[in-house]
This record gives sequence, C-alpha cells and structure tokens, in this order.
Amino acid sequence: MNRACSSPSGAHRLATPLGPVGFGLGAILVVVLALPLGALLLSASVDDLKAGASSPLFAPALWLSLRTSALSLVLTVLGGTPLAWWLATSTSRTARGVELVVDLPIVIPPAVIGVALLQTFGRRGLLGPALGGVGVSLPFTEGAVLLAQIVVSAPFFVQAAANAFRKVEIDLMIVARTLGASPGAAFFRVAVPVALPGLVVGASLAWARALGEFGATLLFAGNMPGRTQTMPLAIVTALESDVRVAVVFSLVLAALGGVLLLGLRLLPAAWAAFGGARAARDAGAGGLR
Repeated sequence: MNRACSSPSGAHRLATPLGPVGFGLGAILVVVLALPLGALLLSASVDDLKAGASSPLFAPALWLSLRTSALSLVLTVLGGTPLAWWLATSTSRTARGVELVVDLPIVIPPAVIGVALLQTFGRRGLLGPALGGVGVSLPFTEGAVLLAQIVVSAPFFVQAAANAFRKVEIDLMIVARTLGASPGAAFFRVAVPVALPGLVVGASLAWARALGEFGATLLFAGNMPGRTQTMPLAIVTALESDVRVAVVFSLVLAALGGVLLLGLRLLPAAWAAFGGARAARDAGAGGLR
C-alpha cells in the first residue's frame, strides 16, 4: 500500500492537491456561495417579516406555488417512474434518443422553454387551434403554471430515478418472477424499495425546481396576482415597491429549500436504519419459523 495514501499527511495531500492555492480557491467559492444567503438573512428584521407576511401578494403567491408544485410533482412521479424504468433497462437506440430529449430542458434556458410552450399551446401555436376548438385555453392560466413546472422539473426526477433503477439487480426481478410474482408486483416489491432513496432525491429535486421556476412561467403563464403569480414572480413584483417584502419572500423560499436539503441529508441514515431494523425483524421471523 502506498504510504502517502495511508498516512494522515498523505491523505491531507490527496484532499488538497493544489496545496494552499487550492484551499484558498475553495474557500473563496464557499464565501461566494454563503455570503449572499447570510446577507439575505441578516437584512430582515422582525418588523420586515411581519410586513412581508401581511402583504397582499404573500398568501396567494405562496399557496399557488405550493399547490401547483405539489401537483406537478405527483404528475411527474406518475409518468416519470415507468419512463425511468424503461430508460434504465432498455439498451435500444430509441431509449437513448428519448433520454436525450428528456434531459434537454435541464440545459435549455427557462425563457426558451416558455417561448416553446407558447408556440405549442398558444392561440396560434401548434396545438392552439385544436385546443381552442374544444374550449381549452392554456396560456396565462393556472394550468400554464402547472405545465411550465412539469416541463422544467420532470427531467430532474427522471434522470435521478433512471440512475437509481440501474442499481437494481435484474436477477432479483427474475427470482421474484419465478416465485410467482407478476411484473407489477416484482417492480413494486423489489425494484422500488431498492431504488427508493434515489427516487426520493429525484422527487425532491423536481419539487424544488418547480417551486423556484420563474422564466418559463413568466412567459407562458404571465404574472397576474392571485391567478398565475407564484412566489418567484411575486418577488420581482415586490421589488418594484418594497425591497423588504421581496427579502421576506426570498427568505421563505430559502427556508423551504433549507428544509428540503436537511431532509435529503438525513434520508440516507434514516433509510439505512430502517433497512437494518427490517432485516433484523426478517431474521427474527425466520429464526422463529
């Protein structure tokens, strides 16, 4: 074994390959990431929090954001889970092409997605006349908010879920089938439990992305208070009249993101503890038999 790798000093050299320069650059990056959030937190007083919470923009925008992001997550999970399984288990060129299409919204600017949605579902868009013929109009409605959130957030779930499903041993599925389980039962009783941590992470990332969506929503759904104005859009509106209110709105979204991140940090340990306890119960039950 290489002594440089086994000794504490060797481990330190591996941890900081550029020495003081690398450490300094890393420290600068940490400051750049943390300082704005710290400034945001320090800039709000108790009175500011009360003013923000009492703003007529606050409750409608928060409720709309929570409602639409939750619904978009449900629809994303329902449609994205079987799609992710197919992408994870298929080796065809079609699957790779579909995977590329699914991942595109991650790298495309949200404003471009908003324009694309207008060109698809707008009054003069690709599907606009057909939808108008049956009395359906999506742009500048709550449905447009929901659709924009799904388009920008679903790729995060599908990508994470596909990576999680790739860790499922196909032999386990084959054994389950030979024991009499149907394809659906084998999927939900074998594949889903193994991939569950990755599925939860993907769902959390998708929800966070939907909650913070701005560009596509602004162009496709507009910024109408009480109708299509989500929390990110309300922040922009509040900036035009009262910066303190915008700061409070920003703190609320930051707090929701912090809670989400904390949950993701605690998830692996909780899942490991649950798995260990379950294995112990199964072993005990086997011993009793």
